[in-house]
Amino acid sequence: MIVDRDTYRVAPLTDKVLEEVNGSITNEVEMGSISWSNELALHVIELKTTEPACSLENLDTQFHQNIRHINSILKKYNACLMGGAMHPFMDPVTEIHLWPHDYSPIYSSFDKIFSCKGHGWANLQSMHINLPFADDDEFGRLHAAIRLVLPILPALSAASPIADGTLSGFHDFRMETYRHNSEKIWSITGDLIPEAVFSIEDYKQKILQRIYHDLSPYDPEKILQEEWVNARGAIARFERNTIEIRVIDVQETPFADCAIAGIVIEVIKNLVNGQWSSYEYQKSVPGTILVDSFIESIRHGQDARITDSRYLQVFNLGFKSCTMRELWKQLSSKMSIRNRFLDTILENGTLSSRMIQSAGPDFQQNNLLTLCKSMCRCIAIGEQLTVR
Repeated sequence: MIVDRDTYRVAPLTDKVLEEVNGSITNEVEMGSISWSNELALHVIELKTTEPACSLENLDTQFHQNIRHINSILKKYNACLMGGAMHPFMDPVTEIHLWPHDYSPIYSSFDKIFSCKGHGWANLQSMHINLPFADDDEFGRLHAAIRLVLPILPALSAASPIADGTLSGFHDFRMETYRHNSEKIWSITGDLIPEAVFSIEDYKQKILQRIYHDLSPYDPEKILQEEWVNARGAIARFERNTIEIRVIDVQETPFADCAIAGIVIEVIKNLVNGQWSSYEYQKSVPGTILVDSFIESIRHGQDARITDSRYLQVFNLGFKSCTMRELWKQLSSKMSIRNRFLDTILENGTLSSRMIQSAGPDFQQNNLLTLCKSMCRCIAIGEQLTVR
């Protein structure tokens, strides 16, 4: 997100940044291997790979270089970038500016139906991971694996504990607000954990067609009736044969983002390949267990507990119960993953827990300004938030 360098209030400048490098206002600019684009909120700028990446190697450095470039442009506006998944004291009602240029009809439709003046629309940043499938069988195996990993992701990536200038009560408040965004049309988000469907045709019929049907009274021109309107924690993108994971909070630096992406991808690979449990067993885990575990991790982050051994058997660790932090440590050890940014999260806690410690017990405005200053420094220099 873009913030003012002095007040740390959100600064709606994404169109200015894109205009600076393109010569005119546009919704997306290719900057070599990384592209910059707009989002619904004018203070949020999206960075993504221009083409599908075969590996994560060097991506963290490329993202960091682009962040430095954007910060150099923002200097003239006395603004800079800040990571984390939610601004800690933004007022989404008075401070939201929707993207007013290309794609404005889409954003206007969202606003008309759901009202985007809330944290779940106006004040959030997430990292998306798109994983490919080649055919119907691969789709089913990938969807099964991703469903099982979604509930434990906030225990690794939670980065949104503060909103409206105070402690929210959730380590991942972004996901708590996000899961209520579309309650007016429940089928758009569902229970966040996608339904247990394991074929492309079933997915289209049981998930997408239901969404389009429920949406049509509110969207007679069918502006929103596309697969991207699906707001579950992971969604099928058939236009590019991927499943897109959407529940990972943005960290304080892309080096931490990519470290999280690395272990998440490896866990999913092991599940897809049947290293720890069979495809049939993975499909059999009750959805209620996954939904309950997800809500636990949204609230408690790394300290959330898994107490149902049926879920833990998926990972073949032999535990009857454990915290999600312990689970991630075991998975990291099992796969021999070493990364200093991941180690910081596993040993010192999620960004959310470190933000809480950094802000102190009273959450005074000065403490939050100091936290924002630290977060802006982290993204600028490529380091993680530390608590002294």
